[in-house]
Amino acid sequence: MVRTGSVAGPTLAVVARAAGVSVPTASKVVNGREDVAPETRRRVTEALDRLGYVRRPRFEAAKPPGLVDLVVHSLESSASGAVLHGVEGAAHDAGLEVVVSAGLPRTGGGRPERDWLDKLTTRGSAGVLFNLAELTSSQYAWLEQHRIPFVMIDPVLEPPPGVVSVGAANWQGGVLATEHLLSLGHERIGVIGGFRRRMWGGARVAGHRSALASAGIGHRPEYVRYGGFSETGAHRRMRELLDLPEPPTAVFVCSDRMALGAYQALSERELRVPDDFSVVGFDDLPESRWATPALTTVRQPLSEMAATALRLLVRMMAGEQPEGTRTELSTRLVVRASTGPVPSGRRAAESLRGRPPR
Repeated sequence: MVRTGSVAGPTLAVVARAAGVSVPTASKVVNGREDVAPETRRRVTEALDRLGYVRRPRFEAAKPPGLVDLVVHSLESSASGAVLHGVEGAAHDAGLEVVVSAGLPRTGGGRPERDWLDKLTTRGSAGVLFNLAELTSSQYAWLEQHRIPFVMIDPVLEPPPGVVSVGAANWQGGVLATEHLLSLGHERIGVIGGFRRRMWGGARVAGHRSALASAGIGHRPEYVRYGGFSETGAHRRMRELLDLPEPPTAVFVCSDRMALGAYQALSERELRVPDDFSVVGFDDLPESRWATPALTTVRQPLSEMAATALRLLVRMMAGEQPEGTRTELSTRLVVRASTGPVPSGRRAAESLRGRPPR
């Protein structure tokens, strides 16, 4: 760990001499350059730690730093707007300002752009929040080398040990969505997930399967599809479910955005929601209320997740270490107009066969 105390610590020349490298090479390591041999990087990093080299001032708990960065997946989605709202509110309470970036800029080879990483330190950012980010090992190493505290909001993949993250109870949400459909009498329930290997997407599908198992309903692999968290992908997967010899009567779609694609596929087959087919989404974004009919969905508290992450980051910037690395906020079911009982009589027979596209 970097030692606190006098800001005037060893110079980079002292570090370079201790590591047996040139000053430019030591500078490359300090600045996160990738054109350094692993063994050389290790020696310089050990010298930095041993000598207590501090590249930028440490912040005292009684005097919170003034600037943090928020990196969101996209500025165009309502989900990012909810995250930004939560961060802004918590930052205001903490007396902080926020710099917002849409995605971590990369080079053509997929590496983090040096200009962005350099600006992070030169503008004096005291910490970073990453939303829906998929950081590389070199990016994690860069943040560690520069002693920049950071928190992941809804990480795409499970972070390395010790990385602090905040998310929603996705598994619980999958259970809630499926139990709701079971309570309405549905047993043939499909699921359209996002990506198989994404942390939160996989947990939602796992919760769905757990609810079915608890109800004594066997797993049907043909009812499980993945739409890549896009409307187009969900539209295709919904058509595939309807084309099955015995299609489901309801579907749990693992994002509100994908649910809109499912709506479109059902409309093309002249199936009415919820009279002929029930749909449950996940997120509770504004789109879920604007859809026709309004979408029953699982609410994940995006603004609260973001605010929690900011408060954790402030503690880390003050030198504290959170008790645990993973914080999960509860999800809850929001029942609207897109779910209903299993259709009976003639409608049930038509739903069973599925209607061909016009």
